[in-house]
Amino acid sequence: MTELWPTADLDPVRRLRILAAGVPGARVVERELDAPFERVWAVMADLEGGFGEFQTDMSRVTVTGRDGDRVAALARSRFGFRARLHGVLRPGWCWLQSRFLILGMAATPTPAGGTLVALTGGLRVPGRAAIIPLGTRRELTRAADRLSTLV
Repeated sequence: MTELWPTADLDPVRRLRILAAGVPGARVVERELDAPFERVWAVMADLEGGFGEFQTDMSRVTVTGRDGDRVAALARSRFGFRARLHGVLRPGWCWLQSRFLILGMAATPTPAGGTLVALTGGLRVPGRAAIIPLGTRRELTRAADRLSTLV
């Protein structure tokens, strides 16, 4: 009976679009980069290094624990705010959240040898899956621009 059910394989960028669509106020910025997936994801997934170079709202991120693809981190913003983030980090996919913050990143190779990346995130409404949308798209666009320059 189960062989009659339709199936769909979603790449990480499509998955991020779907997840963000369920979060009120979430914005997704996508960019196709002319760099191979391995190089792009190496920067994006380096939470303690490259991540802070393109996501400049974070002045420092310290990974405090890993268990397979589960990760815990302590982030400090450039304004001095701190957040204990928990979530998943695997090739092409990162979703981290704290009580007041959501960060989502995805990347997938393109047929031309480049990489499609998607970013979402922002200040979280406590107790709800919602993001305060003020300035989110502008900051995500700036982060995508910086990432493009880095790779």
